[in-house]
Amino acid sequence: MLLHRQPDLTVIMDNVNKAHNLSAIIRSCDGVGINEIHAVSYRKYIHTEQNAAAGASKWLTMNLYTDLPTAYRKVSESGMQILVATGKEGAMDFREIDYTIPTALVVGAEWDGISEEAIKGADHAITVPMLGMVESLNVSVATAVILFEAQRQRTEKGMYNNPLLDPKSFERMLFEYTYPRLSRELQEKGCPYPQLDTEGGICPP
Repeated sequence: MLLHRQPDLTVIMDNVNKAHNLSAIIRSCDGVGINEIHAVSYRKYIHTEQNAAAGASKWLTMNLYTDLPTAYRKVSESGMQILVATGKEGAMDFREIDYTIPTALVVGAEWDGISEEAIKGADHAITVPMLGMVESLNVSVATAVILFEAQRQRTEKGMYNNPLLDPKSFERMLFEYTYPRLSRELQEKGCPYPQLDTEGGICPP
């Protein structure tokens, strides 16, 4: 799983608060190899304890923010293009975007949609074309559709064939996923993680 992680692909959820949508988005992110996502909420917490998540949230990191500009600065500092998913006129077909470059996809709240602040701060506005009477997809469905287009492009370019995580992050995450309880205890004590051998066992000191 770690060999396929895409550290330069992420999602920013702009005030998406319904638990089932959050859970579905987390599942899609994990499914395409995303290891870190971002959530902006004007409430003090975001609830993700939903059966639909099927434990996917423990395999990735979610950063929480109370304002959107902070989240935008975070991804911009990583050199990511910011794409806002919206049904507004003038938005590009989501398939016309190059997702093989560092990318942050921004999706909006269930009722209000994407905010004007989010659109103004983005590099591109994209949309999933609709041909029926319904104006837009559910936010979690739209996110999945766009992310799997990103996965398709990245697969064609061979970006899943070689590890993209830096070695230090790879080793840290490998230990945390292999020994979750021990890693928490070591974090609380401020102790470094021990090395793992080729079979996943802990090397003797």
